[in-house]
Amino acid sequence: MKTTSKVLALLALTASLVTGLSAADAKLIRFGVSPGPYGDLITKGIKPSLEKKGYKVELVTFQDWVQPNLALNNGETEANLFQHGLYLAKFSKDHNLQLSPTILIPTAGLGIYSEKIKSLDQLKNGDEVTLPLDPTNLARALRFLQKTGLVKLKAEIDATKVTERDIAENPRGLKFVPTEAAQIPRTLGSATLAVASGNFAIAAGLKLSDALVLEELDDSIKITLAVRTADLDKQWVKDAKEAIESEAFRDAVENPANIFSSFQKPEWYKAKWAKVAGK
Repeated sequence: MKTTSKVLALLALTASLVTGLSAADAKLIRFGVSPGPYGDLITKGIKPSLEKKGYKVELVTFQDWVQPNLALNNGETEANLFQHGLYLAKFSKDHNLQLSPTILIPTAGLGIYSEKIKSLDQLKNGDEVTLPLDPTNLARALRFLQKTGLVKLKAEIDATKVTERDIAENPRGLKFVPTEAAQIPRTLGSATLAVASGNFAIAAGLKLSDALVLEELDDSIKITLAVRTADLDKQWVKDAKEAIESEAFRDAVENPANIFSSFQKPEWYKAKWAKVAGK
C-alpha cells in the first residue's frame, strides 16, 4: 500500500509538472499588422490552426508602414503581415534590417477611388491625385496610372524607382500629391482621385468594388508573411506557413461572408486548390 501510494504520488507530481511546463512553455506569436483586413485574416484563417498546436497568438496594430518592420527587427513582434515583397526588400535594405519573406497571402491591391467623378473620362485639367508617399508604392502607383492611360513614364527609368518627376506625358495636366498611405482615403473630400492601398481603403470603410479601377497584382506585390531572417528555420515559422496552406485558411478566405473572397490570390494558392478541386 505504501508503495502504491508513493507511485500514485509520483504520478500526480509528474502530471502537475508536465501541466506546469505546458502552461509555462506556451509559445507566443505576435503578428504586426496595419489597419485593415489582414488582422481579420489572421484571426479567422491563421490563429485557430496555430492555437490547436499550442501557440498563443496576438495582434499588434501599427498606424503606418514604418513601425511594423522596426518592431519586428527589434523583437517586439515575431512576424508581420501587411506588406509586399518589394517594399520589404527596399525597407530592409534602407534600414539595414535582417527580415525575410516567407509565404504570400490573398491581397487587396491598389484602387483608384473618387467621390467627385464616376469615370476617369470625367477628369479635368489640373485635377488633384493623391498617391502613396513611400518610394516603393509611389513607383507602383505611377505604374498603375500608366496602365490606365492617365500618364506615360520615361522609358529609360527603372520602373521600380520612378517618381512624379519621371512622368513623360500627363495629357490631362493632373496634379500629383504624394501622401502618407494611411491618410490617402481621407483626401477624397478634396482630391479628385485617390490611389489607395487595399488595406487602408477597407479600414476607411471603402469597398474594393467602389474603386473606379483596381490594380492587377503579380506575386511581387502580393502581401507576404515577414519574419526575422534568423527565425526562418524555426518550427513556429513552419507552423505559421502550414496554417496558411491549410484548408481552414482556404475556407476563411473563400467564405463569401468574409471580405477576403474578393482578394487576388497568389499563384501557389491558385495552383494548390485548383489541383485539389481537380480543375
